[in-house]
Amino acid sequence: APGQGAGTWSRFARLPYPQDQLFLHDTFPDGFLWGVGSAAYQTEGGWRQGGKGASVWDIFAHRPATPSGAAPPGPAGGDVASDSYNTLFRDAEALRRLGVSHYRFSLSWARLLPNGTAPINPAGLEHYRRLLERLQELGIEPVVTLYHWDLPQGLQDAFGGWASPVLPQLFHDYAELCFQHFGGLVRYWLTMDNPYVVAWHGYSTGRLPPGVQGGPHLGYQAAHHLLQAHAKVWHLYNDHFRPTQKGKVSIALSSHWIKPQRVTEKNINECQKSLDFVLGWFAKPIFIDGDYPESMRSNLSSLLPEFSEVEKKYIKGTADFFALSFGATLSFQLLDSHMKFQQLESISLRQLLYWISREYNNPQIFIVENSWFVSGSTKRDDAKYIYYLKKFIMETLKAIRYDGVHVFGYTVWSLLDGFEWHRGYSIRRGLFYVDFQSHDKKLMPKSSVLFYQKLIEKNGFPPLPENQPTEGVFPCGFAWGIVDNYVQVDTTPAQFLDSNVYVWDVHQTKKLIKVDGVFASRRKHHCVDFAAIRLQISLLQEMHVTHFHFSLKWSLILPLGNLSLVNHTLVHYYQCFASELLRANITPVVALWQPMAENQELPVSLAKYGAWENPETIQAFVEYAKFCFTSLGGQVKFWITMNEPPVKNLTYTAGHNLLKAHAKAWHLYDQEFRRSQKGKISIALQGDWVEPACPFSRNDQEVADRILEFDIGWLAEPIFGNGDYPQVMRAWLHRRNSVDLYNFHLPYFSEDEKKLIQGSFDFFALSHYTTTLVGWEKEDALKYDHYLEVQMINDITWLHSPTRAAVVPWGLRKLLKWVKSKYGDVPIYVTANGIDDDQSMVYDKLRVYYIQNYINEALKAYTMDNVNLQGYFVYSFNDKTAPKYGLYSYVANQYEPKPSMKHYREIIDNNGFPGPKTTELLCPEEIASCPECHFFRTRKSLLAFISFIFVAFIVTIFFITYYSRRVERRYK
Repeated sequence: APGQGAGTWSRFARLPYPQDQLFLHDTFPDGFLWGVGSAAYQTEGGWRQGGKGASVWDIFAHRPATPSGAAPPGPAGGDVASDSYNTLFRDAEALRRLGVSHYRFSLSWARLLPNGTAPINPAGLEHYRRLLERLQELGIEPVVTLYHWDLPQGLQDAFGGWASPVLPQLFHDYAELCFQHFGGLVRYWLTMDNPYVVAWHGYSTGRLPPGVQGGPHLGYQAAHHLLQAHAKVWHLYNDHFRPTQKGKVSIALSSHWIKPQRVTEKNINECQKSLDFVLGWFAKPIFIDGDYPESMRSNLSSLLPEFSEVEKKYIKGTADFFALSFGATLSFQLLDSHMKFQQLESISLRQLLYWISREYNNPQIFIVENSWFVSGSTKRDDAKYIYYLKKFIMETLKAIRYDGVHVFGYTVWSLLDGFEWHRGYSIRRGLFYVDFQSHDKKLMPKSSVLFYQKLIEKNGFPPLPENQPTEGVFPCGFAWGIVDNYVQVDTTPAQFLDSNVYVWDVHQTKKLIKVDGVFASRRKHHCVDFAAIRLQISLLQEMHVTHFHFSLKWSLILPLGNLSLVNHTLVHYYQCFASELLRANITPVVALWQPMAENQELPVSLAKYGAWENPETIQAFVEYAKFCFTSLGGQVKFWITMNEPPVKNLTYTAGHNLLKAHAKAWHLYDQEFRRSQKGKISIALQGDWVEPACPFSRNDQEVADRILEFDIGWLAEPIFGNGDYPQVMRAWLHRRNSVDLYNFHLPYFSEDEKKLIQGSFDFFALSHYTTTLVGWEKEDALKYDHYLEVQMINDITWLHSPTRAAVVPWGLRKLLKWVKSKYGDVPIYVTANGIDDDQSMVYDKLRVYYIQNYINEALKAYTMDNVNLQGYFVYSFNDKTAPKYGLYSYVANQYEPKPSMKHYREIIDNNGFPGPKTTELLCPEEIASCPECHFFRTRKSLLAFISFIFVAFIVTIFFITYYSRRVERRYK
């Protein structure tokens, strides 16, 4: 039943997360219409050519701004615009290139009837007939709008425009002329476009032509006449032209979307009212009952004109389909703020389509205008425009496949750049670029043309093999790990270590009183004295991980930055922690240094004197590394010199010293410790994937390559490559320094330093969290990096976390392939991979999805791309040390496993994603050099207990035997 739109908000609040927000790989129904559109005043130009009369937009654009009047959009207006009037075949060729099934355009009323009424302008008739005949030759269906805001100025001057009750009949006469001359070539007619804007901003606020500031009363009166005019034209076609021409007639209605600030009944009612006041104002009379929405009637009282019962019947049902316009014209632009009713405007096309289907009895919907915009300075790589198109088309597909909405066509706005109404030429919405300063106005295809072409060819987003999850398992010995930035250190001494003697005052205070001067003998420290360790180990065992990655605190181990002061208690704690991990068959993966906010986690003495800018920090790090290898090397066999050096905040000098410090620490371990400790060591870099925003753009690809080299290659190339910085970096900085007079100096390594650094690795460790889109066209100043000349772009179809981190699993696979292509078959460990949540269970579903799909992409890299992947670590262990990232929540001093922990454990237990066709992997057991020794070593406590029981048993038997014999002698 109609009138059920109010249920939309609660329905979409209940949909399964994140499944409902995932990208839908599917196609549109067969016969779906794909098209583009334009409007006469926006693109035709030729305002004085071929006998055309003036429209209200012509006059409005030419009048000077006045303090009290509406400011015109600029002196140029649409005088020339894209010059489509003189380049008809140019536009037709663009349509042919796109491969569209339909083209929506509007007729200029003032070109056909210069004064709005007779006489007819033959040149105007000839122009549109030539366009329609060319479309017929190309097999492109015309969708023709009779009136797209450009009312003849003569009608405004003579009658007051749409404020006059005379206009409906004059519009009827104009439409009859069009049906007579063009009806044989047109199957889809739209009477008018967006009557809300015409009525409200043309006659109430005066923001748009004809600029009448008549207040709400005149605005509602103009809308009343627009509805009457539409109904007259529909009946005219239905009664006199439909039997022979067999076409369809509707009206293009524009709408916004609105969401409640909070999902309450009151707010939902306000959202419903907002849609009633904009879309329902015209849709309800036409599609339901011939009258205005009840919310308007009850709120506006005498302001809203009345329809007679005859008029209601006349208007009701005057549309053969629901023609919807949605996008940048109305949304966040021409929607009056008071019509939001204190709710939040949004751009959810899917929810609007569902609302329309529920509110207006599930009509056939034709999207006749939709897109967003880019800056007027953007030329041909219009990435932002592409991703909005992708979002809107995806939402349309979901509305069809998931929600049962009947949408049969989609129209991108627009074919080419033009005059964008009140925003003039400050934005662009065309698929084809127009240089408005040029004489010939040649069309140049933007990246969005290639995107839309491919989409039309495929009729949507068909599933591709690379988008499907794979089955299989990881190799034997694969490292399944978890990350904690720093282990929770609690060195509070146990009661057993207190050497003082106490007396218990049982009579008065009931407390222990220390006896001065009396001490018990001290015993050695034992790892069991640290109670905090056992809890952490038990949680790790519950997860079934094989590796645990954490970082040491340099600033606490050596507070002065050298060996003159050593925190032996903390070192002992780390030794115990690593030993207990080994006892639990968990391999410790230990980073010597991880930068944190305060002093970069360097000792204060080093941070105070330049940190990594100071070459002396290099030797201090080497001494610290040697101390750690000596103290912990017996337990730690998997070392990270530096974990995630902050390349975004690192100077080139600091990076230079950091690389030398890493290399010296690596060689120190290699030469002095590897033989005895038999471990491995490398550096861990952060590596988020960078994707060109326009996949068809060479410029965007160059930008993506440049960012990868600056973000990863800067530190990776000297170690894993040729011993020097990437050539891309040197060339770029040379160009910036010479052209822009910057002074960014990238240091040089000596030949000995190159030999020292090159090859200083045992594996490639990387942290990966998300993927970024980049382009070269400057679109958003807030997201533009002037130093690297890169624009950050957001694909709004991607899943995002509460902190807006993009969830892009395939980015990990691409990154792993990139590392292999640059640095060969190096062993790779993903040493951190995770996403944040908002502490609620619903968002942990996002982490479950994240872990599942990122690991699956890692499996594809291993099985399909032959990447030498040897380990994967989830970030992070718990919310106490990494709030919002943990697999364990931490509330009221209690750790609770989240669903994502249990899901990760299941993947670990399966060693991946085995399927029915997966070959069973038989992994040989690790053979210890002394299996018996290993058995006894790992069960010392149990053996001690058994020994005690055995001794007690022997002693008991001895005493029983002894006393039995004595009793026997006594009786004898």
